Amino acid sequence: MTEARLRTFVALADTGSVRAAARRLYVTESAVSAAVAALTRDLGVPLVRRVGRGVRLTAAGAVYAGYARQVLGLLEEGRAAARGAADPGRGPLRLAAVTTAADQILPELLASFRARWPEVELTLEVGPRRQVWSSLAAHEADLVLAGRPPAEVAATVLARRPNELVVVGAPDVADGFAPARTPWVMREPGSGTRASADAYLADREVAPPRLVLGSNGAVIAGAAAGLGVALVSRDAVGAELAAGRLVVVDAPGMPLDRPWHAVAGAVPTATTLLFVRHLLDAPGWRPAAAGPTATPVAGPAGPRSGSSRRP
Repeated sequence: MTEARLRTFVALADTGSVRAAARRLYVTESAVSAAVAALTRDLGVPLVRRVGRGVRLTAAGAVYAGYARQVLGLLEEGRAAARGAADPGRGPLRLAAVTTAADQILPELLASFRARWPEVELTLEVGPRRQVWSSLAAHEADLVLAGRPPAEVAATVLARRPNELVVVGAPDVADGFAPARTPWVMREPGSGTRASADAYLADREVAPPRLVLGSNGAVIAGAAAGLGVALVSRDAVGAELAAGRLVVVDAPGMPLDRPWHAVAGAVPTATTLLFVRHLLDAPGWRPAAAGPTATPVAGPAGPRSGSSRRP
C-alpha cells in the first residue's frame, strides 16, 4: 500500500478513467490498472467497476478514496512541516482561497510576501467555498482564506479581516429596486455569497427572478450591465463603485458582516505562521481573539476534488 499506489487510485477516482489517470500521472495505463489491482488485493474488496469505457468507484472505493486523500495530504503536510521547521523561509506553503479572496485580497499580499521571502515554495488553489474547506480537511492546504470555517472541518482561525456583503446594481436598476421583483444575478450553488443571497431572500420570503452566472467577475459585469442586482463583497466592486458603474442598493438588512478568515489545520507549519505574521502587517487584518493559534474547530475530514495552480 505504497504512496504511489494511493496517488494512482486518487487520480483514477478524480478522473473516472484509466487513460485520464495515466495522463495526469505520466505513467502507462497498465501501470494504473496494476496499482489499483494491487490495492484491491490488499484490501480484499473491489474498489472500482467498469461503466462503459470508464470506471466508477464502488461504495468501498468511494470511502477509501477519502482516506487515501487524507493520507496523501498528511504526507505532504509532514514534508512541509519538516522543511519549514528547518528553515521557514524556504519551506512550502499551500494556500487555498475562495474566488473573491483570491482576486481581491491575495494579489498584493502574495507580491509583498514573495518580495520578502522569495524562496518559499508557494502554491495557490482557487475554488468555491466547499472545495477550499475540503482541501483543508484533507490536509491538502496549509492555509485557507475564506469566510467562517464550517463546524465539521478541523480548523484553527489565525486571523480575521472585516468584509461587508452589499447589494449592488446599475444606477437605474438600483433606483427601481424591489426585493421581490428585481432580478438577482448570482453565483453557482456552492459559492459562499450564493448561500448568503439565498438565505437573505428566504428570510424575507421573496422569490425574485434569478440569473446564475459562473464566476464572480461575470456576476459583477452582469450587474453593471443592468441584468439585475447582486450580493457581493464590497472588496470586489471598489473600482465599479468609484466609477459609478455600480451603486450600493439601499436593501433592508444590509450590509451583511461576513469577515474574512485565515484558517490553518490543528498544527500550523512554521512557514504558514511566517505568512500569517506577514498577513497581520497588512491593513485590516487582526489576530484571532485568543492569539496566533486561536479558535480551534474540530471535526472529521472528508473527500474532495479540485486543482491547484502556482501564483
